[in-house]
Amino acid sequence: MRTFAEILALAAGHHGSEEAVLDLAANAHGVSDLAATPDDRYLSEMSKAVFSAGFSWKVIQNKWPGFEAAFDGFQPNRVAFYADEDLDRLLSDKGIVRNGQKITATIANARFMVETAKEYGSFGGFLANWPADDQAGLLAYLGKQGSRLGGATAQYFLRFSGYDAWIASRDVCAALVREGVLDKPTATSKTALKSVDAALTDLHEQSGLPRAVISRVLALSVGPS
Repeated sequence: MRTFAEILALAAGHHGSEEAVLDLAANAHGVSDLAATPDDRYLSEMSKAVFSAGFSWKVIQNKWPGFEAAFDGFQPNRVAFYADEDLDRLLSDKGIVRNGQKITATIANARFMVETAKEYGSFGGFLANWPADDQAGLLAYLGKQGSRLGGATAQYFLRFSGYDAWIASRDVCAALVREGVLDKPTATSKTALKSVDAALTDLHEQSGLPRAVISRVLALSVGPS
């Protein structure tokens, strides 16, 4: 695999300069203290990622105020105790996307979040305690314990929640195939995700940059988007 400096130079060849690449790769979502974010914001972002999967992100974003109202501001301790009448109410609410499976997934994820907070004090505390070099393990845990949090859904949830997350997008995977890290331009298996983890950790140690930024630099090194 090339060094980070070489990959950055490759991206600069496509986008004008190293400074331009780093500007494009900047992560506006990162936070320094994950435990300080209220759990209702984590449930909101988690639910937004779930509802956006296979659907227009822009449509979900435009409807999100309606989701916030319908789900009581995504307070986990309220959503976790939703009963059948709440499900019926949500399925008839025109202010949201009335997908029954994703609505029930939101309730299940609220329960998962409440249980997690019992051990770590908050869901943010749980995220803050997970090793930064084991995102693959975190994705596996979210996929197993949460509902509809498989594949890219959990990656986008982590990124937009402020966790320093890489996203195994098409361009990132293409770059990692070029670098000999992956043997095909997808990363869905545990082995492939661990390979992404190891590569991003290596590049992080070289550059000192957040993994979210490095994954964007990798994507930009493929060429103009």
